[in-house]
Amino acid sequence: MKILITNDDGIYSPGIASLAKIAARFGEVRVVAPDVEQSSMGHAITASRPLFYKKSPVNFGNIEAYRVNGTPADCVALGSHLSHIDVVLSGINMGSNLGNSMWHSGTLAGAKQAVLLGMKGIALSTPAGKAEPDFDALAPYVEKTLALLLENPDLSLVNVNFPPHPVGIKWTRQAVQQYDGKIVPGTDPMGRKHYWFTVVPLEAAEEGTDRWAIDNGLVSITPLRLDLTNETELMKVLQKTPTA
Repeated sequence: MKILITNDDGIYSPGIASLAKIAARFGEVRVVAPDVEQSSMGHAITASRPLFYKKSPVNFGNIEAYRVNGTPADCVALGSHLSHIDVVLSGINMGSNLGNSMWHSGTLAGAKQAVLLGMKGIALSTPAGKAEPDFDALAPYVEKTLALLLENPDLSLVNVNFPPHPVGIKWTRQAVQQYDGKIVPGTDPMGRKHYWFTVVPLEAAEEGTDRWAIDNGLVSITPLRLDLTNETELMKVLQKTPTA
């Protein structure tokens, strides 16, 4: 199995190094990641300037690693152009990608780009605060999760979130009731107004959702799809509207 690993935290993130080490137990790994942080870039692609890749100065052991002057989606597109790839792993992101935050997640975009190009895509994230996540402590559950997903041909796009101290694994659905993005005004040292687009705590999530799983110490595995069609509303409209 040929595995491409990317992220949106950048080539220097400890999360991508941890994931590459674990993924190497499952196949041949190559790392292609942004040269700088690209968090919350969503599915942006670079179309107004050329892309370049350079061998990474980061030591990934015997794994080939390259840094790219682009987004996570760029990295997946370029990496799959350079050689055949079976699956893309995106992460481990330092910061959760739960509920409605999936919409602007650069980590998930790497996995989505894989599916657009005909490969399996798996996004992996964990909460981050003032201290870095303990990736060594997460490693056993990362390996369990990869073993569960990599050999399953029915799952093409999956979003995975690891709590800081996992006690189990849960299949979940996306939490969509609330959104944790909020504009917070402030003032810079010169007295000028500025604004931060930041994250605020949300109330407890509905049981069975990705947010609920993380709140209860469970690894959240959410199967996704690229088709955004609202089938229920489409059927209602078709039933009410005469065909042309």
